[in-house]
Amino acid sequence: MSTLIITAHPDTKSLTHQAATLLRDALGPETTTFGHLAQEGFDPRFTLDDRQLYVGHGSPQADVVAEQDRLDHVTDLVLVFPVYWWSMPALLKGWFDRVFIAGWAFDFDATGRLIPKLGRLTVHVLATAGTAAVSFERHGYTQAFATQLEIGIFDFCGMRRGETALVHDSESINLDSMTTTIHAAVSRVAGAVTPSAAHTPRPPIHGTRR
Repeated sequence: MSTLIITAHPDTKSLTHQAATLLRDALGPETTTFGHLAQEGFDPRFTLDDRQLYVGHGSPQADVVAEQDRLDHVTDLVLVFPVYWWSMPALLKGWFDRVFIAGWAFDFDATGRLIPKLGRLTVHVLATAGTAAVSFERHGYTQAFATQLEIGIFDFCGMRRGETALVHDSESINLDSMTTTIHAAVSRVAGAVTPSAAHTPRPPIHGTRR
């Protein structure tokens, strides 16, 4: 089994990157690779070339093919990102917009019936939010989050749902509490990928800024 951890954050010292590193260490570097979209310079803009491809003209651009290729070589995908404005960062949304396209992520038969094509992948989520869990529930965001990601993207492309771990209050609790919370979230996701990775040492977290 192999895992690709995708992050979407410009700051390598962020809580997001710390969580991603802890997860890589739990799973084992030999079977885990990173896709740090911000640091790699992935362009999330859906340009005219992407639009032309969408309507059936041209071929995918090289950066899109490269992303698809590394997804073709793993069994598990983990998305690690901060929640911005009740959603994923624009960088990650643009990654889905440009990479998860017809002909690769899904297709349609002659009758127009959807054919999901990514059943080989299991996808997991580890997201950090500055908002309390009770606020998520009160405003309906927990369900909206699941609808957007799980139904709107994962199910549409046929990916198997893995573990989703939402870390709440990430910018308001103390470091000791955040260390416990982050390690619990990492353990849940790691255990869903490979049970033997669920119990690992717990180095301290160095900041609570997403």
